[in-house]
Parts: sequence; C-alpha cells; structure tokens
Amino acid sequence: MPRYRLTLEYDGSGYNGFQAQADQPTVQGAVETAITAFCGQIVRLAAAGRTDTGVHATGQVISFDLDKAWPASTVMNALNAHMVEEAVSVLDCVAVDDDWHARFSATGRRYLYRILNRPGRPALDRGRVWHVKQPLEVEAMQAAAQALVGLHDFTTFRDVNCQSNSPEKTLDVARVTRVGDEVHLIFEARSFLHRQVRSMTGSLVQVGLGRWTSDDLKAALEARDRAACGPVAPSTGLYLTGVEYAGEAGLKQSEAR
Repeated sequence: MPRYRLTLEYDGSGYNGFQAQADQPTVQGAVETAITAFCGQIVRLAAAGRTDTGVHATGQVISFDLDKAWPASTVMNALNAHMVEEAVSVLDCVAVDDDWHARFSATGRRYLYRILNRPGRPALDRGRVWHVKQPLEVEAMQAAAQALVGLHDFTTFRDVNCQSNSPEKTLDVARVTRVGDEVHLIFEARSFLHRQVRSMTGSLVQVGLGRWTSDDLKAALEARDRAACGPVAPSTGLYLTGVEYAGEAGLKQSEAR
C-alpha cells in the first residue's frame, strides 16, 4: 500500500486537540474525513505530535497508507479542497517507504511559544498568543532557561496525566528572544513530556516578571515535584513548528511570523 507523508499547518483554536475523539472536532478527525471524501477509504493516520486543545502547528507531520498510488500533488490538492471549511492546510505531500512513520521515525521536534508582551491586548492574534501585559526581562529568562538544557528528570514540568514511561528527557535547545512586541521561546528535543513546554514556559515567565530567579527555576527542576512548577502557560501561544527525521538536514519547519 502506498504511504504518504504530509506537512500540516493548523489553527488549533477550534479543535479539541489533534487526536481523534468521538463527537469532538479534532485535527485528526478533519484530515481523516477529508481522506475518506477524496478516495472513499477509511484510514487511521499517524502524527509526529499529538498537540493539545488550542495548540497550533506550522510544521506538523503525518503519514498514512492508501489503497491506490495517487500522485502526491493530487493527494495534497484533494485534501485541501475537502478541508476548505477547516482551519487545517496541507503544505506538502510526498510518497515515502512503507517503513517510514511520522511518529516513530522522528528524531527531533521543535516548539515555538509566542508571548505578546505589551499593555494592549491582541486583536489580530487573539487566540494565537499569550498576552502578558507586564514587561518581561528576556535576558533573565534566556539565562535561566539554560538550566533546562541537557538530560534531566522533568517531573516538575510533567503533567500529572502524562503517559510517558519515564520523566527523563534530553532538551537540546531552550532559547528566549524578543521579536518586536513578542517574546519567543523555542524548545528542541527528540521528544517531550505531556505539557512540558507549557510548564517550562510558565515558570520562565515567573523569571521574566522578577518573581523567580535563575536559582529558583533550577531548584524547581531539581525538586522533581509537580508542585514546584510555576503557573502553566495557556495553550494559545504554543506551536509545533518542525519535525526532524534521520538523514535530513535540519528541522522541517515554518515558524510563525
């Protein structure tokens, strides 16, 4: 059976996350419905990351099998046509080997968190950023974030419902920069725990607001206790922007803005 790999962009505001759920609008449900409308086939696709309710993507990667070998451009155009009323778009589509898998073949993932840091609330980007009115000290956030880089037990920044077998993860990149009125936090790792990025972001904002020091963040990490985590950042500012696969140079991505 021919296997296809697609890169998706979506606005997660109107979806109950990526993963299919009965009687709930999800990104996976929208794509699978479009596949059935296109070729009549019922499929269960695989995804590089199962984003939560309200989380967006500019570089989500999925894979699925079809009974017939269609040109990749036909698959892409057909799905986009059938999702014209959805906040989901297929950015590219290629045929891949039978053993290639969107989730299990991935060797790296990148997330971007966008904070609008100004007094005025967002109008155009409502639902796509976290609005923090008070000034954030970006340099302090960047310095503190480096304590998170490397192999750690991330229990403090792990959701209580996380189903991962181990709280240990290796965080390759934690970077905080200011881009105009926004503060961008970028995290890269092979994989992440459930709500790890939002948990780390919320704690780093405590540093940016002057409520925590770098030592406080490091102590929270070393506590290995969920109770030590700062307020968890809302889903609205989070984007899955890229997924890396073995043998490919760099992350497949399209960062917001």
